[in-house]
Amino acid sequence: MTPMRRRSIGQAALALAFGGAAGREARAQEGWPSRSVTMIVPWAAGGSNDVVARLLSPGLQKAFGKSFVVENRAGGGGAVGMGQVARARPDGYTLLVSSASNHVFNHFVVPDQGYDPREALSAICMMVDVPNALAVHPSLGVSDVQGLLTKIRATPGGLSYASTGVGSSNHLAGELLRLRTGVELNHIPYRGGGPALSDLIAGTVPVAFLNLPTVMPAVEAGQVRLLGIGGKSRLPSRPDTPTIGEQGVEGYEIQSWTGLFTPRGTPRPVIERVAAQVKLLLAEPTTHERLVESGSENIWAGPADTDAFVRAEFERWGPIVKQAGVTNG
Repeated sequence: MTPMRRRSIGQAALALAFGGAAGREARAQEGWPSRSVTMIVPWAAGGSNDVVARLLSPGLQKAFGKSFVVENRAGGGGAVGMGQVARARPDGYTLLVSSASNHVFNHFVVPDQGYDPREALSAICMMVDVPNALAVHPSLGVSDVQGLLTKIRATPGGLSYASTGVGSSNHLAGELLRLRTGVELNHIPYRGGGPALSDLIAGTVPVAFLNLPTVMPAVEAGQVRLLGIGGKSRLPSRPDTPTIGEQGVEGYEIQSWTGLFTPRGTPRPVIERVAAQVKLLLAEPTTHERLVESGSENIWAGPADTDAFVRAEFERWGPIVKQAGVTNG
């Protein structure tokens, strides 16, 4: 056999091998999912991420014909569950329901986690925003943000504020107000929104930054007073609630978003299919009503836009976290 003949046979065999592998991969993608898909929530049950995951999972199961099982993997400020997904096989069977707190903020507070979320994870889509809310105990005697700032400045040593924990979006919301206004605010971290709200209602702590769905029942009951939300604009569902930024705090904006992610390398067709289905589910009237009732807002964005948004969040918050001196110590 001539060298040219051997080379031709070798090339044909190689092409056949690669073609076969490509064909198998294509068939696997077309057949996805062939078994249950796990949706990891890196927080305890009942939180905003968990609520969104359990709201969407029945619709995803109906659309794709396989179970989408919500699994809570709490711990380490979201690092436990997030790390599990970052190290999972990129086959489309492990998804991450992630938030600003664990996806961005926690990686500045605890930087050596063994991976970079921007490289280890691919975005499927952005889903919802759960607004940060600034609330105070009624005994403080203030009804807006400027009144609160005046009160803080007149109080030796400033005032203390509660959040859901070090490195959470609620914590960063308080630090951002401190940096933007120069007032003296002292952080008191809690192990969740429930305990923080309880102490705010009792007057043990005078100020709190919490997720809007957490604080609204107490606001409606007259137990605490809502001063503003941390978003860029007012919520369509609550147009009478002003933003903190519009009350004279320049450059104040923080989102407590929830998005869907998967290990880097997951087949693009799988990502696109899930993203499209989530978009449809979030637009359904019943889902929309549930989101409004919980104080959340549909901010769906596709894979590329969500990846770009996450990178922008890292660039924006890195200097702020450093300037604020936030650590887990």
